[in-house]
Amino acid sequence: MIAIDNTDEIVKCLAKGGKARFIDDYKDLKTAHINEAVIFRSMTQRKTVALCEQQTRNYFYIDTGYIGNLEKRKVWHRVVPNNMQHTTPNYNLPDKRFKLISKDKPYLPFTEWKTKGSAILIVTPSDKPCMFYGVDRDTWLNETITELKKYTDRPIIVRDKLSRRERVGANNIYNQFINDNIYAVVTYNSIAAIEAIGFGIPAFTLAPTAADDLCLKDLSKIESPLYSDTEKVVKWQHWLGYCQYTPKEMLNGSVFKLIEEYNLQ
Repeated sequence: MIAIDNTDEIVKCLAKGGKARFIDDYKDLKTAHINEAVIFRSMTQRKTVALCEQQTRNYFYIDTGYIGNLEKRKVWHRVVPNNMQHTTPNYNLPDKRFKLISKDKPYLPFTEWKTKGSAILIVTPSDKPCMFYGVDRDTWLNETITELKKYTDRPIIVRDKLSRRERVGANNIYNQFINDNIYAVVTYNSIAAIEAIGFGIPAFTLAPTAADDLCLKDLSKIESPLYSDTEKVVKWQHWLGYCQYTPKEMLNGSVFKLIEEYNLQ
């Protein structure tokens, strides 16, 4: 196994757990043995992804965890085999990890759908996913608003990605769900879709996300969103708990064991 960027502390943790050696950048993959999977972090590594896919080389992508990071310091980090987000839910996993993540966080466990909201919240993609997917933020936003207005007269609120300090403070997305009486969330690939569904607000996603199994992608259905069965949402949250990890779990190698044992994709 090999890893890119020996200055990134989280990459270093997973690399140690996987007993990986470091290379300088993605170009070194051209001479690395094809059976060596690669570890890296950040959507700025789109050239690494492209080369891995060209070579049919396995990779483990690291990014922010899906839930439980509403704190000053990120505690949870997702590790995704051969993708940017997990897209194949396993609805048969225990609740142990989710309970650990949601401890002292009463806003996380799904209880019921909130069906009396009024406004639509559009969460725009930030620079990194825009570059990765080749999307222009302003064009996407204008086209999305235009499309929504064909099918609804609900007020539309736009939320851009704030600084981390703002995102975990009074301007956190859960407060906005409540304060702005949000009816549905529309996003490109933001974790906001996961946060919305867990909070009981339906979401629409326009790129692959870990929330896709519980979302619609057709904005013409904005007035009839998907309200999945409570049991399905709860079990989906249990699965998410197995898709993100602490640095300690990365260091001791348990991340790779969990990925293999539960076939996390």
